Amino acid sequence: MTAVPESYRWRLAPEGLATRRQLRALGLRPGGQDVAAEIRRPRRRRGPLVAYLYRIDRAKPVRPMTPGRAAALAKAMLARRTCPNCRRDVGYCIPRSLGMCVPCADSPTA
Repeated sequence: MTAVPESYRWRLAPEGLATRRQLRALGLRPGGQDVAAEIRRPRRRRGPLVAYLYRIDRAKPVRPMTPGRAAALAKAMLARRTCPNCRRDVGYCIPRSLGMCVPCADSPTA
């Protein structure tokens, strides 16, 4: 990535530029283009928040979900929902702080 050419203050970016999240809402992706500019949002006690902007006219459409990608995503989500202790699909992503489902974490260990 090269040096960012321009920097704008919060909410003052020109038309035709968008963040990754805004591109995604439009059904687009950056598509390998370099960062066109950045937005800086000042904060009181820390450094400013920075968001990178991309040109909308050079963005490409989002790649469609293929059956293989959908199957891989479903398998990964199943692994996140399966408790390592009781081996059940608990229906939600297991908290990393617990490392197991809530009922297993709440039960006293004998």
